[in-house]
Parts: sequence; C-alpha cells; structure tokens
Amino acid sequence: MTRFDFTPYRRSTVGFDRLFDVLENHARATAPGDNYPPFNIERRGEDAYRITLAVAGFKSADIDITAQQNLLVVQGRKPEEAAQGAGEFLHVGIAQRGFERRFELADFVRVANAALEDGLLVIDLLREVPDAMKPRKITIGAPTPLEVVQSGDTSQAA
Repeated sequence: MTRFDFTPYRRSTVGFDRLFDVLENHARATAPGDNYPPFNIERRGEDAYRITLAVAGFKSADIDITAQQNLLVVQGRKPEEAAQGAGEFLHVGIAQRGFERRFELADFVRVANAALEDGLLVIDLLREVPDAMKPRKITIGAPTPLEVVQSGDTSQAA
C-alpha cells in the first residue's frame, strides 16, 4: 500500500486541512478487495456531478441513501428470504451481499435526484454555493467604505 505524507503541503497552504484529512482517511479506508459495488463519478457540468453504482439484483426498497453534511452513504441490504434460493447454486458470480459505500462531498453539495434503472443506481449531485460565499471583487483604496445593499432593496443611502 502506498502511503502519502502531506506534511510539506500542510505548511504551505491555508484552509485546506480538511482536504488533506479526507485524502488520508480515504487512503486508510480503501482496502484491497473493497471494490463492491463498482461505481463511476462523472462531472456533468461546472456544478453538476453524477455517481453511478452497479447494483444488479437490488430493488429500490433494498437500498438506503443518506446525505449528511459532507457525506453521502449508500447502503444495500438484501432481505433474508431473498438470500435463500429455490435451488442449489453450482457457481455464484453475481454478488448478493450487502454493501456500504461512503462518498465525501465538498461543501454546499446536495443530492438533487436518485434513480434505479437497469441495475444502475444513479445519484445526481449539485453544488450550490451561497451568494455570500461566492468570490467578490475588492477595490483597493476605495475613497469611502463599501456599502452593502441587499438584493431586494432598491433604495440606497446617500
């Protein structure tokens, strides 16, 4: 297993501590053989993403999707009676085991939609940065203090 040391980067960055913690935790949590179910992460626009998981054999009632702050958890559990088949399997190549996948989400990312079709679970994500957090232009040497005007306020103080 490859281990990365982020110490030199921590000294030269400001505010990226969480990013390095996520990378280190992911490196620790990702063990060989922990690749079920397979998934894709796709960027569909500047602020739109899609996670697709291959969950063949699972119904929508068997899957739980939980979105918390900066964390998306997808769990699949098969009912007990479904695990017991009518016959004796000679070869089992289709995984029927339960799973849990965790995805670290960036700030202001929310789940927009989830759908299960043809054995693929598709989760659409949107990043919605509040206006207060968006970049703004700072004027150097402004003669008067900057005035804050609310978006719904049409009158301005003189």
